[in-house]
Amino acid sequence: MANRMTGGKPYYAIIFLQFLFAVMNMLTKTAFNRGMSTFVFVFYRQVVASVVLTPLAIIFTRKTDAPKSFKMLSKIFMLSLLGFPINLNLQSVVINYTSATVASAALNLIPVFTFLLSVLLRMETFRLKSIPGIAKVTGVVLCITGVIFVAVYKGPKLKSLNFHHPFLHSCNNNYSLTENRNLWTIGSFLVFVVAIIWALWAVLQGMILREYPSKLLLSTLISVFSAFQSCLVAFIFEKNLKKWKLHWDEGLLAVSYSGVFNAGLALYLQSWCVDKKGPLFVSMFSPLSLVFTITFASVLLGEVTNLGSVLGCVFMVGGLYFVLWGKSREQNSTESHIEREGEDQNTSNRFNIEEGK
Repeated sequence: MANRMTGGKPYYAIIFLQFLFAVMNMLTKTAFNRGMSTFVFVFYRQVVASVVLTPLAIIFTRKTDAPKSFKMLSKIFMLSLLGFPINLNLQSVVINYTSATVASAALNLIPVFTFLLSVLLRMETFRLKSIPGIAKVTGVVLCITGVIFVAVYKGPKLKSLNFHHPFLHSCNNNYSLTENRNLWTIGSFLVFVVAIIWALWAVLQGMILREYPSKLLLSTLISVFSAFQSCLVAFIFEKNLKKWKLHWDEGLLAVSYSGVFNAGLALYLQSWCVDKKGPLFVSMFSPLSLVFTITFASVLLGEVTNLGSVLGCVFMVGGLYFVLWGKSREQNSTESHIEREGEDQNTSNRFNIEEGK
Protein backbone atom coordinates (compact mmCIF):
# COMPACT_ATOMS: atom_id res chain seq x y z
CA MET A 1 0.00 0.00 0.00
CA ALA A 2 2.86 2.36 0.92
CA ASN A 3 4.69 1.56 -2.34
CA ARG A 4 1.53 2.25 -4.32
CA MET A 5 1.11 5.64 -2.63
CA THR A 6 4.77 6.50 -3.26
CA GLY A 7 4.55 5.43 -6.89
CA GLY A 8 1.44 7.54 -7.35
CA LYS A 9 3.01 10.77 -6.06
CA PRO A 10 4.16 12.02 -9.50
CA TYR A 11 0.61 11.49 -10.82
CA TYR A 12 -0.95 13.40 -7.92
CA ALA A 13 1.65 16.17 -8.29
CA ILE A 14 1.16 16.64 -12.04
CA ILE A 15 -2.65 16.63 -11.73
CA PHE A 16 -2.41 19.23 -8.95
CA LEU A 17 -0.03 21.29 -11.10
CA GLN A 18 -2.46 21.33 -14.04
CA PHE A 19 -5.25 22.31 -11.62
CA LEU A 20 -3.16 25.27 -10.45
CA PHE A 21 -2.50 26.31 -14.06
CA ALA A 22 -6.26 26.34 -14.67
CA VAL A 23 -6.83 28.49 -11.58
CA MET A 24 -4.23 30.94 -12.87
CA ASN A 25 -5.99 31.16 -16.26
CA MET A 26 -9.32 31.83 -14.56
CA LEU A 27 -7.93 34.51 -12.23
CA THR A 28 -6.10 36.22 -15.09
CA LYS A 29 -9.20 36.29 -17.27
CA THR A 30 -11.24 37.68 -14.36
CA ALA A 31 -8.69 40.46 -13.79
CA PHE A 32 -8.78 41.45 -17.46
CA ASN A 33 -12.58 41.41 -17.43
CA ARG A 34 -12.37 43.88 -14.54
CA GLY A 35 -10.44 46.20 -16.85
CA MET A 36 -6.88 45.54 -15.70
CA SER A 37 -4.25 46.45 -18.30
CA THR A 38 -2.43 43.43 -19.75
CA PHE A 39 0.84 45.38 -19.80
CA VAL A 40 0.55 46.44 -16.16
CA PHE A 41 -0.39 42.88 -15.19
CA VAL A 42 2.77 41.43 -16.77
CA PHE A 43 4.94 44.07 -15.06
CA TYR A 44 3.53 43.44 -11.57
CA ARG A 45 3.64 39.68 -12.14
CA GLN A 46 7.36 39.79 -12.90
CA VAL A 47 8.00 42.08 -9.93
CA VAL A 48 6.33 39.52 -7.63
CA ALA A 49 8.33 36.69 -9.24
CA SER A 50 11.57 38.66 -8.70
CA VAL A 51 10.73 39.33 -5.05
CA VAL A 52 10.06 35.61 -4.50
CA LEU A 53 13.09 34.27 -6.37
CA THR A 54 15.81 36.74 -5.35
CA PRO A 55 16.10 35.68 -1.66
CA LEU A 56 15.93 32.02 -2.70
CA ALA A 57 18.78 32.56 -5.14
CA ILE A 58 20.83 34.37 -2.47
CA ILE A 59 20.30 31.51 0.01
CA PHE A 60 20.75 28.50 -2.27
CA THR A 61 23.24 29.74 -4.89
CA ARG A 62 25.72 31.65 -2.74
CA LYS A 63 28.56 29.38 -3.87
CA THR A 64 27.53 29.54 -7.52
CA ASP A 65 29.38 31.99 -9.72
CA ALA A 66 27.04 34.51 -11.30
CA PRO A 67 27.42 35.02 -15.06
CA LYS A 68 30.04 37.75 -15.45
CA SER A 69 30.70 37.90 -19.18
CA PHE A 70 28.88 40.54 -21.19
CA LYS A 71 28.03 37.91 -23.81
CA MET A 72 26.23 35.63 -21.34
CA LEU A 73 24.39 38.51 -19.65
CA SER A 74 23.30 39.74 -23.09
CA LYS A 75 21.91 36.29 -23.92
CA ILE A 76 19.95 36.18 -20.66
CA PHE A 77 18.72 39.75 -21.24
CA MET A 78 17.45 38.89 -24.74
CA LEU A 79 15.88 35.65 -23.48
CA SER A 80 14.03 37.66 -20.82
CA LEU A 81 12.86 40.18 -23.41
CA LEU A 82 11.55 37.47 -25.75
CA GLY A 83 9.77 35.47 -23.07
CA PHE A 84 8.01 38.05 -20.92
CA PRO A 85 7.74 41.66 -22.15
CA ILE A 86 7.02 40.32 -25.65
CA ASN A 87 5.40 36.91 -25.43
CA LEU A 88 3.68 37.04 -22.05
CA ASN A 89 2.04 40.28 -23.16
CA LEU A 90 0.89 38.56 -26.35
CA GLN A 91 -0.47 35.66 -24.28
CA SER A 92 -2.35 38.14 -22.10
CA VAL A 93 -3.85 39.67 -25.24
CA VAL A 94 -5.00 36.19 -26.30
CA ILE A 95 -6.77 35.75 -22.94
CA ASN A 96 -8.29 39.23 -23.18
CA TYR A 97 -9.48 38.94 -26.79
CA THR A 98 -10.72 35.35 -26.67
CA SER A 99 -11.25 33.22 -23.58
CA ALA A 100 -9.38 31.42 -20.82
CA THR A 101 -10.12 28.16 -22.67
CA VAL A 102 -8.43 29.25 -25.91
CA ALA A 103 -5.41 30.61 -24.00
CA SER A 104 -5.08 27.30 -22.14
CA ALA A 105 -5.29 25.39 -25.43
CA ALA A 106 -2.42 27.49 -26.78
CA LEU A 107 -0.08 26.05 -24.14
CA ASN A 108 -0.73 22.55 -25.52
CA LEU A 109 0.79 23.66 -28.83
CA ILE A 110 4.17 24.44 -27.27
CA PRO A 111 5.57 20.84 -27.33
CA VAL A 112 4.48 20.54 -30.97
CA PHE A 113 6.26 23.71 -32.09
CA THR A 114 9.26 22.85 -29.90
CA PHE A 115 9.56 19.64 -31.93
CA LEU A 116 9.31 21.60 -35.21
CA LEU A 117 11.99 24.08 -34.15
CA SER A 118 14.24 21.26 -32.92
CA VAL A 119 13.98 19.64 -36.36
CA LEU A 120 14.68 22.93 -38.17
CA LEU A 121 17.69 23.60 -35.92
CA ARG A 122 18.83 19.97 -36.41
CA MET A 123 18.64 19.30 -32.69
CA GLU A 124 16.31 16.36 -33.33
CA THR A 125 16.23 13.71 -36.06
CA PHE A 126 13.13 13.23 -38.16
CA ARG A 127 12.29 10.37 -40.55
CA LEU A 128 9.17 11.05 -42.57
CA LYS A 129 8.83 7.49 -43.91
CA SER A 130 8.72 5.91 -40.45
CA ILE A 131 5.51 5.41 -38.46
CA PRO A 132 6.65 7.75 -35.63
CA GLY A 133 7.56 10.37 -38.26
CA ILE A 134 4.11 10.12 -39.87
CA ALA A 135 2.52 10.43 -36.40
CA LYS A 136 4.47 13.64 -35.73
CA VAL A 137 3.44 15.21 -39.05
CA THR A 138 -0.18 14.19 -38.39
CA GLY A 139 0.02 15.82 -34.97
CA VAL A 140 1.30 19.10 -36.39
CA VAL A 141 -1.49 19.14 -39.01
CA LEU A 142 -4.13 18.44 -36.34
CA CYS A 143 -2.84 21.28 -34.15
CA ILE A 144 -2.94 23.76 -37.03
CA THR A 145 -6.45 22.55 -37.90
CA GLY A 146 -7.50 23.08 -34.28
CA VAL A 147 -6.34 26.69 -34.24
CA ILE A 148 -8.15 27.38 -37.53
CA PHE A 149 -11.34 25.83 -36.08
CA VAL A 150 -11.15 28.10 -33.02
CA ALA A 151 -10.53 31.20 -35.14
CA VAL A 152 -12.96 30.64 -38.02
CA TYR A 153 -15.77 28.40 -36.80
CA LYS A 154 -17.75 29.27 -33.66
CA GLY A 155 -20.77 27.05 -34.06
CA PRO A 156 -23.65 26.83 -31.60
CA LYS A 157 -23.20 27.94 -28.01
CA LEU A 158 -23.04 25.19 -25.41
CA LYS A 159 -25.03 25.40 -22.20
CA SER A 160 -23.20 26.48 -19.08
CA LEU A 161 -22.70 23.97 -16.27
CA ASN A 162 -23.92 26.49 -13.71
CA PHE A 163 -26.35 29.42 -13.72
CA HIS A 164 -24.97 31.37 -10.76
CA HIS A 165 -21.37 32.20 -11.83
CA PRO A 166 -19.86 33.68 -8.65
CA PHE A 167 -17.27 35.71 -10.60
CA LEU A 168 -19.64 37.00 -13.26
CA HIS A 169 -20.31 40.21 -11.33
CA SER A 170 -16.71 41.25 -11.83
CA CYS A 171 -16.76 41.10 -15.60
CA ASN A 172 -17.76 44.71 -16.21
CA ASN A 173 -19.64 43.60 -19.34
CA ASN A 174 -16.37 43.07 -21.18
CA TYR A 175 -17.54 39.76 -22.58
CA SER A 176 -18.50 41.77 -25.66
CA LEU A 177 -14.82 41.48 -26.53
CA THR A 178 -15.17 37.77 -27.17
CA GLU A 179 -18.31 38.41 -29.18
CA ASN A 180 -16.45 40.79 -31.44
CA ARG A 181 -15.49 38.71 -34.46
CA ASN A 182 -12.39 40.68 -35.38
CA LEU A 183 -10.87 40.61 -31.90
CA TRP A 184 -11.67 36.91 -31.55
CA THR A 185 -9.97 36.12 -34.88
CA ILE A 186 -6.90 38.20 -34.02
CA GLY A 187 -6.62 36.54 -30.60
CA SER A 188 -7.06 33.05 -32.06
CA PHE A 189 -4.31 33.47 -34.63
CA LEU A 190 -2.06 35.04 -31.98
CA VAL A 191 -2.23 31.58 -30.38
CA PHE A 192 0.12 30.46 -33.17
CA VAL A 193 2.56 33.26 -32.45
CA VAL A 194 2.50 32.68 -28.68
CA ALA A 195 3.11 28.93 -29.01
CA ILE A 196 5.94 29.40 -31.53
CA ILE A 197 7.69 32.03 -29.40
CA TRP A 198 7.37 29.93 -26.22
CA ALA A 199 8.79 26.96 -28.13
CA LEU A 200 11.69 29.09 -29.38
CA TRP A 201 12.15 30.43 -25.85
CA ALA A 202 12.38 26.87 -24.47
CA VAL A 203 14.97 25.88 -27.10
CA LEU A 204 17.08 28.99 -26.44
CA GLN A 205 16.80 28.48 -22.67
CA GLY A 206 18.11 24.93 -23.14
CA MET A 207 21.11 26.28 -25.06
CA ILE A 208 21.89 28.81 -22.32
CA LEU A 209 21.54 26.16 -19.60
CA ARG A 210 24.27 24.13 -21.33
CA GLU A 211 26.62 27.06 -20.84
CA TYR A 212 25.25 28.14 -17.46
CA PRO A 213 23.53 25.22 -15.64
CA SER A 214 22.24 27.03 -12.51
CA LYS A 215 18.47 26.95 -13.11
CA LEU A 216 17.52 28.94 -10.00
CA LEU A 217 19.96 31.78 -10.63
CA LEU A 218 19.04 31.87 -14.32
CA SER A 219 15.32 32.04 -13.46
CA THR A 220 16.02 34.86 -10.98
CA LEU A 221 18.00 36.89 -13.50
CA ILE A 222 15.28 36.39 -16.12
CA SER A 223 12.63 37.58 -13.65
CA VAL A 224 14.62 40.67 -12.62
CA PHE A 225 15.53 41.63 -16.20
CA SER A 226 11.98 41.08 -17.43
CA ALA A 227 10.53 43.18 -14.58
CA PHE A 228 12.51 46.23 -15.76
CA GLN A 229 11.75 45.46 -19.42
CA SER A 230 8.03 44.99 -18.72
CA CYS A 231 7.96 48.28 -16.81
CA LEU A 232 9.30 50.10 -19.87
CA VAL A 233 6.80 48.36 -22.18
CA ALA A 234 3.92 49.19 -19.82
CA PHE A 235 4.96 52.88 -19.66
CA ILE A 236 4.97 53.03 -23.46
CA PHE A 237 1.62 51.33 -24.06
CA GLU A 238 -0.38 52.20 -20.92
CA LYS A 239 -0.62 55.98 -20.47
CA ASN A 240 -3.61 55.90 -18.11
CA LEU A 241 -2.10 56.14 -14.61
CA LYS A 242 -5.33 54.87 -13.04
CA LYS A 243 -4.65 51.49 -14.65
CA TRP A 244 -1.42 51.20 -12.66
CA LYS A 245 -3.17 51.31 -9.29
CA LEU A 246 -3.80 47.94 -7.66
CA HIS A 247 -6.93 47.43 -5.57
CA TRP A 248 -7.99 44.73 -3.15
CA ASP A 249 -9.76 42.77 -5.85
CA GLU A 250 -9.24 40.02 -8.44
CA GLY A 251 -6.43 42.02 -10.08
CA LEU A 252 -4.22 41.93 -6.99
CA LEU A 253 -5.08 38.27 -6.43
CA ALA A 254 -4.21 37.38 -10.04
CA VAL A 255 -0.88 39.23 -9.91
CA SER A 256 0.12 37.68 -6.56
CA TYR A 257 -0.98 34.18 -7.47
CA SER A 258 0.59 34.27 -10.93
CA GLY A 259 3.92 35.63 -9.70
CA VAL A 260 4.29 33.36 -6.68
CA PHE A 261 2.88 30.27 -8.39
CA ASN A 262 5.01 30.49 -11.55
CA ALA A 263 8.15 31.54 -9.70
CA GLY A 264 7.92 28.99 -6.92
CA LEU A 265 5.44 26.15 -6.72
CA ALA A 266 5.05 25.46 -10.46
CA LEU A 267 8.80 25.49 -11.03
CA TYR A 268 9.38 23.05 -8.16
CA LEU A 269 6.53 20.66 -9.01
CA GLN A 270 7.38 20.57 -12.70
CA SER A 271 11.10 20.00 -12.05
CA TRP A 272 10.27 17.25 -9.53
CA CYS A 273 7.94 15.49 -11.99
CA VAL A 274 10.52 15.73 -14.80
CA ASP A 275 13.14 14.27 -12.46
CA LYS A 276 10.85 11.38 -11.44
CA LYS A 277 9.11 10.56 -14.73
CA GLY A 278 10.78 12.57 -17.50
CA PRO A 279 9.64 15.51 -19.68
CA LEU A 280 7.35 13.35 -21.83
CA PHE A 281 5.30 12.45 -18.74
CA VAL A 282 4.79 16.14 -17.91
CA SER A 283 3.77 17.01 -21.49
CA MET A 284 1.21 14.20 -21.65
CA PHE A 285 -0.73 15.64 -18.71
CA SER A 286 -0.79 19.26 -19.99
CA PRO A 287 -4.27 18.85 -21.61
CA LEU A 288 -5.69 18.39 -18.09
CA SER A 289 -5.30 22.13 -17.50
CA LEU A 290 -7.51 22.68 -20.56
CA VAL A 291 -10.22 20.43 -19.10
CA PHE A 292 -10.04 22.21 -15.74
CA THR A 293 -10.08 25.64 -17.44
CA ILE A 294 -13.17 24.84 -19.52
CA THR A 295 -14.97 23.67 -16.37
CA PHE A 296 -13.94 26.66 -14.22
CA ALA A 297 -14.63 29.18 -16.98
CA SER A 298 -18.14 27.83 -17.48
CA VAL A 299 -19.05 27.32 -13.82
CA LEU A 300 -17.39 30.35 -12.19
CA LEU A 301 -17.06 32.94 -14.96
CA GLY A 302 -20.13 32.11 -17.00
CA GLU A 303 -17.86 32.05 -20.06
CA VAL A 304 -19.73 31.10 -23.21
CA THR A 305 -18.25 27.98 -24.80
CA ASN A 306 -18.87 27.46 -28.51
CA LEU A 307 -18.78 24.14 -30.34
CA GLY A 308 -15.98 25.48 -32.56
CA SER A 309 -13.76 26.12 -29.53
CA VAL A 310 -14.38 22.63 -28.17
CA LEU A 311 -13.66 20.97 -31.54
CA GLY A 312 -10.55 23.10 -31.98
CA CYS A 313 -9.29 22.10 -28.53
CA VAL A 314 -9.95 18.42 -29.31
CA PHE A 315 -7.87 18.72 -32.50
CA MET A 316 -5.05 20.47 -30.62
CA VAL A 317 -4.95 17.90 -27.81
CA GLY A 318 -5.14 15.07 -30.35
CA GLY A 319 -2.26 16.61 -32.29
CA LEU A 320 -0.22 16.92 -29.11
CA TYR A 321 -0.67 13.23 -28.31
CA PHE A 322 0.25 12.22 -31.88
CA VAL A 323 3.55 14.12 -31.57
CA LEU A 324 4.24 12.76 -28.08
CA TRP A 325 3.44 9.20 -29.21
CA GLY A 326 5.83 9.56 -32.16
CA LYS A 327 8.58 10.88 -29.89
CA SER A 328 7.96 8.05 -27.40
CA ARG A 329 8.18 5.38 -30.12
CA GLU A 330 11.41 6.84 -31.48
CA GLN A 331 12.88 7.07 -27.99
CA ASN A 332 11.97 3.44 -27.21
CA SER A 333 13.36 2.33 -30.57
CA THR A 334 16.65 4.13 -29.92
CA GLU A 335 16.97 2.65 -26.42
CA SER A 336 16.24 -0.87 -27.75
CA HIS A 337 18.87 -0.40 -30.46
CA ILE A 338 21.46 0.69 -27.90
CA GLU A 339 20.61 -2.30 -25.67
CA ARG A 340 20.98 -4.70 -28.61
CA GLU A 341 24.32 -3.17 -29.53
CA GLY A 342 25.45 -3.58 -25.92
CA GLU A 343 24.36 -7.22 -25.84
CA ASP A 344 26.11 -7.91 -29.16
CA GLN A 345 29.28 -6.28 -27.84
CA ASN A 346 29.14 -8.37 -24.64
CA THR A 347 28.61 -11.55 -26.66
CA SER A 348 31.53 -10.66 -28.93
CA ASN A 349 33.80 -9.97 -25.95
CA ARG A 350 32.78 -13.25 -24.31
CA PHE A 351 33.49 -15.13 -27.53
CA ASN A 352 36.93 -13.51 -27.87
CA ILE A 353 37.79 -14.39 -24.26
CA GLU A 354 36.77 -18.03 -24.75
CA GLU A 355 38.68 -18.15 -28.03
CA GLY A 356 41.77 -16.78 -26.28
CA LYS A 357 41.57 -19.58 -23.71
